[in-house]
Amino acid sequence: MLILTRRPGEAIRIGDNIRLVVLQSAPGKVRLGIEGPLDLRILREELYTQISQGNQAAVAPQGLSLAQWVSGSVDAPVDAPVDLPPHGESS
Repeated sequence: MLILTRRPGEAIRIGDNIRLVVLQSAPGKVRLGIEGPLDLRILREELYTQISQGNQAAVAPQGLSLAQWVSGSVDAPVDAPVDLPPHGESS
């Protein structure tokens, strides 16, 4: 992990296409601006985690973790039904 100190108005470059700008800092809080290609998905960590868990739940049969299902450590019927939450609800 690279650790840097930046002040408001200063920026960090990641490759040729991504620029992080410190917009504002306060005790316990930093406000960042991120410039990058429109096709690059930029998500907050907690949203990324929620989407990842939702995707795993959609793939693995109910009652099995994705790791169990992928490793084959638990036999599950190929056509086992998967119960998904109604649209708009998270599990």
